[in-house]
Amino acid sequence: MLKAENLTKIYRSGDEEVVVFDGLSFEVERGELVALVGESGAGKSTLLHLLAALDTPTRGEVYFEGERVKAFRAEERADYRNSKIGYLWQMHYLLPEFSALENVMLPQLIGGRDFSVARARARELLGEVGLGKAFIRRVGELSGGEQQRLALARALANQPAVLLADEPTGNLDPRTAERIIEMLESLHRAHALTSVLATHNLELAQRAHRILRLDQGKLSETIVPPVH
Repeated sequence: MLKAENLTKIYRSGDEEVVVFDGLSFEVERGELVALVGESGAGKSTLLHLLAALDTPTRGEVYFEGERVKAFRAEERADYRNSKIGYLWQMHYLLPEFSALENVMLPQLIGGRDFSVARARARELLGEVGLGKAFIRRVGELSGGEQQRLALARALANQPAVLLADEPTGNLDPRTAERIIEMLESLHRAHALTSVLATHNLELAQRAHRILRLDQGKLSETIVPPVH
């Protein structure tokens, strides 16, 4: 589903080059749940941004279903980000002036979906994340955990093939984080997603099929044994 080939990202700071990572190569198979771990500043967010075409690599390629993302035309890149990829941020970036329902409808309407279809899809997703009775509430009226569940519903609004999550439990207390972890795992299966989750949360990482550790610009892999 996703493939990185010799992926390199270098930033310039004045005359200095900052190498985030150099020559990363890995694949994520369809249906996999992969955890991406590493210290703060290791480049996890940068790597997710490259996979989502929110940034471009200095060298190397990202492939989606065998196609070079770098070769996408502007409209193809926009479609990729809007309909193929669902992105869940640590900070939810919800629109506070809109209701929960409107936040989930908006990406669908941007993608050209009919209003009534978008509304029905939004109501369905809000029900799946336990916000079925809160659809008219505005973002500020929701708790932190509810806001993250709303952000998860929004990420799935356009039925993406891939879910990328950047520290989805980072701002939550342990009990709320546990609920989000269970929800991520359940929705991964229910929506037949391919998921890459950057996380410091050991429990979330241990529920993945594989763990990719990013350390000093290099990747190592751990296979997580299935729980019986």
